[in-house]
Amino acid sequence: MTPRFEEALTYAAAVHAGQMRKQSSIPYVSHLLIVAGTALEYGATEDVAIAALLHDAVEDADGRERAADIRQRFGERVAAIVLGCSDTDATPKPPTRERKRRHLEQLRAESDPAVLLVSACDKLANVRSILKDHRAVGDEVFGKFNVGKQETIAYYREVAEVLTLRGATAVAQEFARAVAELIALAGSEAVV
Repeated sequence: MTPRFEEALTYAAAVHAGQMRKQSSIPYVSHLLIVAGTALEYGATEDVAIAALLHDAVEDADGRERAADIRQRFGERVAAIVLGCSDTDATPKPPTRERKRRHLEQLRAESDPAVLLVSACDKLANVRSILKDHRAVGDEVFGKFNVGKQETIAYYREVAEVLTLRGATAVAQEFARAVAELIALAGSEAVV
């Protein structure tokens, strides 16, 4: 890794400063580190790893203005990956269901393997976090989500199907296994 990666890490930490994982005391930057680390484990280049660090910056902090700043600081390739992983660049964000539907459509049409890789790493990190929390508190974990248990699981199942079909990569397969584990753990009524 070159100093660009360190710069991106510092930038991501500043962009997400003060943010926490949903209803927890876990700093949000932990998620970004997990996603970037997973991407590197699955063969990411430096640009892809940087995009993994920044994958939520546009949707969580200033939308289009943030995308322009990322493009200026880290280049068109990184910005394109980040935008491909973002479910919105609008401020304020549209409603959750609308964003998730749009993101699924985006993934179905996506041809950039780097966007698919970072998306799979992001979703894998999210589902692993839900699994960890579910083991601790059961179905209460789904209270963190605007759409509840059934829609949350259905969304991740559909993303897993899309990512597996778009390119049956090792990380997409790992994500699909994690979703299957979540469905098994959360109970059959979650299968929509």
